[in-house]
Amino acid sequence: MWMGSMLAVALLAPVAQARAPAAVPVRVGGDEVLDACGSLAQVTGLKADGDGFLAVRAGPGAAYAMLDKLGNGREVYLCDSADGDRWLAIVYPTTPGMKCEVGAPIARKQVYRGPCKAGWVRSAWVVVMAG
Repeated sequence: MWMGSMLAVALLAPVAQARAPAAVPVRVGGDEVLDACGSLAQVTGLKADGDGFLAVRAGPGAAYAMLDKLGNGREVYLCDSADGDRWLAIVYPTTPGMKCEVGAPIARKQVYRGPCKAGWVRSAWVVVMAG
């Protein structure tokens, strides 16, 4: 019986290692003068013969869980960066014209809690439009 238990633990170990790391929340603000998210950007350069979407992840890296998919032309607010600016923390509306409440100063840096969605994307597929 003991050997069976050891085998079960050994077989489950790789599954535990494959879990995504804990989410890294998007933080906004931290300045009394500047907007909570400093730039407006657009998803661009995605190839039709590729995946055709930019993965929004729960943290700055491919190992984090995918939260959403964005296509070319989608506008996002840039709020922070990580890993030498390879990953960008973004906030983005779910419907056209939706206000994300990051275009004005928020003095204290804080976790973004809505009303829009937030996550992390690779910077290679995002171009700054303003800010």
